[in-house]
Amino acid sequence: QVQLVESGGGLVQAGGSLRLSCAASGRSYRNYAMGWFRQAPGKEREFVAVISWNGGSTLYADSVKGRFTAARDSAKNTIFLQMNSLKPEDTAVYYCAAGPFSTNPGSMGYWGQGTQVTVSS
Repeated sequence: QVQLVESGGGLVQAGGSLRLSCAASGRSYRNYAMGWFRQAPGKEREFVAVISWNGGSTLYADSVKGRFTAARDSAKNTIFLQMNSLKPEDTAVYYCAAGPFSTNPGSMGYWGQGTQVTVSS
């Protein structure tokens, strides 16, 4: 079992920054890639970023490439999503998830509860 708890969401003006954290626990956590996904009201959950089990590989959605950075600190059992140059269209509930190195939310086996990010124009 893997338990995930996100934090760091909030309200920010367009152009601002936020850093999301995801605290992971569970014996097998380090074996999984960690993904970030988001879901806006009335929309499907969509891929944002994924980082491999050892942090050596990352993949980003085109909509966030160059603005968001995923990282993992294995010593602290924490995964981060640094979000810069935020836009109103980034407004969503953000989730971290554990599973394969994949962009498909359906393939992830474990999910956090989500944290709200709101970007005002």
